[in-house]
Amino acid sequence: MNAPDHHFPPALPLPTEMLDALRAAFAERCSTALAVREQHGRDESVFDVPPPQAVVFAESEAEVARVVALCAQHRVPVIPYGAGSSLEGHLLAVRGGISLDVSRMNGILRIDAEDLTVTVQPGVTRKALNEALKHEGLFFPIDPGADASLGGMAATRASGTNAVRYGTMRENVLGLRFVSANGEVVRTGSRAKKSSAGYDLTRLLIGSEGTLGVITELTVRVHPLPEAVSAAVCFFPSIDAAVRTAMQVIQIGVPIARCELLDANAIRAVNAHDKLGLTEAPMLLMEFHGSEAGVAEQAAAVQELAADHGGEAFEWATTPEARTRLWTARHHAYLSGLQMRPGCRAVTTDTCVPISRLAENINASVAEVEAAGLPYFIVGHVGDGNFHMAYLLDPAQPEELATAERLSAQMVARAIALEGTCTGEHGIGLHKQGFLRDETGDEAVAVMRAVKAAMDPLGILNPGKIFVN
Repeated sequence: MNAPDHHFPPALPLPTEMLDALRAAFAERCSTALAVREQHGRDESVFDVPPPQAVVFAESEAEVARVVALCAQHRVPVIPYGAGSSLEGHLLAVRGGISLDVSRMNGILRIDAEDLTVTVQPGVTRKALNEALKHEGLFFPIDPGADASLGGMAATRASGTNAVRYGTMRENVLGLRFVSANGEVVRTGSRAKKSSAGYDLTRLLIGSEGTLGVITELTVRVHPLPEAVSAAVCFFPSIDAAVRTAMQVIQIGVPIARCELLDANAIRAVNAHDKLGLTEAPMLLMEFHGSEAGVAEQAAAVQELAADHGGEAFEWATTPEARTRLWTARHHAYLSGLQMRPGCRAVTTDTCVPISRLAENINASVAEVEAAGLPYFIVGHVGDGNFHMAYLLDPAQPEELATAERLSAQMVARAIALEGTCTGEHGIGLHKQGFLRDETGDEAVAVMRAVKAAMDPLGILNPGKIFVN
């Protein structure tokens, strides 16, 4: 299945009455300036879509409700906007409408250190939250790389480098508040560790990509800062050797906190960007959390496994400064990779498969892109079976985009055939709509559509996303 061929017809003009009401209520926080609209009409995807017709900056839940209610009254699309770091076209105004920016709703409302929970507004970013938490000896583990907002991370069911040990947003959001399609505020969940009360509306909203409601508040789990943290890098003769090491680490039960793969192309890119001087070979970047003795035991077990697969130059980074330098380079991998081909655009695809099938998936994907001759790089959260392939293409060469989409489709089809998923953490957005049907089947998609129709009967909440129209 190829990604859908998207055509975006011109949006209908905003009703004058509605625009006047927004300007009266929000003054300069309602903008129709082209520069502001363009900023809110672009993410990291390859889609070129006209920007939203207006941008409203909300500063409270009541203001979010007011905007959504106005949009419902006039049947105008509304697209939630956080940090703008999505990869699959989630925030693009494919049918025009209002971009509802909640980045100014960035308050940390409550820290309950004894219960290991925190309540925040949706515009709080993960870095800001962790800066506030470190004084309590706590941290929030979900780390998708970008300094994303927690509202956006919940809406896309984000995960990232720590997911192998701490889980994803699905496991770490206890409850939330959201504004429904008719402008009403709905509360879900609680601060309790578990509940069997009714439908799990919290999980329904997580991963809904702004199509069922606008998240206005979240209560999340946090974790004690570990007594000891140590990071290590190890280089391998092949991607296959690195991946098989990661697979065995998980299969024997080592509680590793992070296990990241960078291929030789990604290493070359981060070396140039961050002046690191790492060996340009497939590398695992690992991190261990626990007691001093526990960390040492985990590391020794991993080092022995790595040696069995030809891993060498096992290097430790035990100081915070050395660890930060390595992880900063890992987080820069995407932007560093783009600089390998100046002026390029990237088609990025992520899949996730059962850990036992990971090597098969990556090896076949590498063989396909090498045969096609398209520049690329790979990074991956290989500890949980998830990896990302970035195809670098010249935007002036449409045949390169066609090649990248063909390779992406082959990679996704293989992941689904291996009993995996078309996306481990990017989400569906615009890019993977056809693949959702391939993965779940018509019956499941019909149920999802029924939920959407029940919760958003006018279809105003981030329309055109998730489902093939």
